[in-house]
This record gives sequence, structure tokens and C-alpha cells, in this order.
Amino acid sequence: MGPQSVTRSGEPGAKPRLTAYQRRLRAVTQLHRRRHLVQLAVVVLIVAMAVRHGLETEVGAPSVDALCPFGAVETFWTWVTTGSFISKIHASNLVVGLGLLLSVLIAGNAFCGWICPFGAVQDALTWVRRALHIPTLTVAPRVDRALRYGRFVVLAIVLVASATTLKLWFADFDPYVTLFGLHWLFEPDPAAMWIGWAILAAVLGVSVLVERAWCRYLCPLGGVLSVLGHLSILRVRRNPSACTGCDLCVKPCPVGIDVAKPVAAVSTDCIGCLECVSNCPTGGALEVSAAAPWTAWRKPITLDDAGSTRTRGPVAVAIGRRPPSRDASTPDPTRQEAGQS
Repeated sequence: MGPQSVTRSGEPGAKPRLTAYQRRLRAVTQLHRRRHLVQLAVVVLIVAMAVRHGLETEVGAPSVDALCPFGAVETFWTWVTTGSFISKIHASNLVVGLGLLLSVLIAGNAFCGWICPFGAVQDALTWVRRALHIPTLTVAPRVDRALRYGRFVVLAIVLVASATTLKLWFADFDPYVTLFGLHWLFEPDPAAMWIGWAILAAVLGVSVLVERAWCRYLCPLGGVLSVLGHLSILRVRRNPSACTGCDLCVKPCPVGIDVAKPVAAVSTDCIGCLECVSNCPTGGALEVSAAAPWTAWRKPITLDDAGSTRTRGPVAVAIGRRPPSRDASTPDPTRQEAGQS
């Protein structure tokens, strides 16, 4: 009879307890599986629509533009002022846009982390980079902050151009439409499409070196959602009493947010992928919780004896970082994680 597995408490026959690092690794793996399955399902749906549109043009099959929520943003001014849509926009865009608005008010910018097909492509490029051991390009924090305003510059240009031309002006430059519209397959026209192809190639190339570069710096829909995210009820929040200041939540963020920054809730640039939550080694330190949006707008006003900043009311919004207490016999999860990468 073979030896029985024994738990730490010495009970025979029971499964051995997982270490904190093993539990964290399992949580990350399960999260990746769920999120990537959702992304794959959406990509398959969009590609199927594009193929049908390319093969059945005579019956008016909808294009990928019909399911893009940014179309609602592009046509909104024209629709309000004239009651009509700009070209290639359908009522379905307003329905999808309204659905996205409601989801942002409830759950923040999870659309970008779980649904957006172009976000899924960038995640796939990150997987390729890691598989090929291609080094990343580190953007200095000050430059990163400046570049993030690029989303709002692109947004302003698109809104003005759409309202003045009364057409889907951005479609010729949008890397999402260029890739998923499949015009390069069914209606190739290099003379008319080369600019869109060049933009797509540049965005994909940079996204190999800078994770989700399009989402961080240029996506106009991301700019809209980052503003609306301030009104979100569900956000990733920190529990000051549980956080050890290990900063293990910072590295896995695909959009480069400083999750460990001492604020009430993470930046509204968050795409809701939950990588930070699943990588947190301390239960309850980072969690998705519901709260009135204005609780995240409070600024720290006092400093307690432990070096923690707090706000008026029951919500503690920031704590001072400190290294986690760890004896010599406890393995460092950061080093273990580095050894596996």
C-alpha cells in the first residue's frame, strides 16, 4: 500500500495544502483561461460577421462597424442635431453604445480587458513577445503620462471630422476596422488603403514592445471610457490593513498602471482584466468592491502615526508602502516568479 498524502495538520488521506504562491499561480491561470476564452469568442463573432459581409454584399449583411460602440460616439452629435446618422452607422451602434455606457457605470472599463477584439490581438502579441523573449521597451513615467493624452487628441480630431464630413471618417485609419473589416481580403485596394495598413503595421509593431500601446496612448474609445470610469460603482480597491506593500500587483498590469499608488481606487485607465487582483499574494489587499463613485475622489488629508494617509469618513484611501515582513525560511514569491518567466 503506497504512502498517503499528509496535510500540515498531519491528517492522512487529505490533499496537501497549497502554498500562498501556488494559490496565486492557480488563480492567475484560471483568470487567463476565462478571459482569453471570452476574447476568443468575441474575435470569432467579429470575424464571422466580416466574412459574411464580404461574401454576401448583395443582401446587405452588416459590417463590423455595426457592432462597434465607438460608432455611437462618432455619430452622436449628428444624431442629436439632425436626427440622422453619419454614413455606415446603424441604430445598432447606439444600442451597443448604450449597453457599453451602462456597463462602464456599473463595472468600469472591463470592455477593453474582456471584449475588445483589438485588445485581444495586442494580448496575443504580448504572448508572442514573451515566448520569443523579446525585450520590452520601458517608457519613462513622465513620458508615459504625456503620451496618454494622445487618446483625447485622437478623440477630438475624430469627433470634429465626423461632424463636419458626415461620414465614418476614422474608418480609413482605425486599426480595428483595417484588421477586422477584412477589406484587405475581399476588396484589396493598395492605393486607397495603404495609409490604414501602415498605421496598423506601426501599431502592431509598437504593441510588441510596449504592451497594449494602442490602448494606452491612442485609442479614442479608451479615452471616453477613462473619463466615464470615474462614475463607475465597481472598481479595484485597496484594503490598507491587508496590503503589505510588496508591489507584486504592479508588474502584471497590461496598461502600465501603478496599482500600488496610494489612492482610493486604481486609475480609470484600468481595463478590468483583474491581473493585479489575481497576482496579489495577500487575501483582501486588492479586491473589486462596490462603492459610491465619489468615495474615490477624496484626497488624503491627514497622516497617522504609521505613515498612512486617510480621508474623512470610513474609507481609508492610501497607505505608506512598506516591505513585507518575511523570515529567512519563507520563499520570496517575486524571485520565484522571475525564475519561472
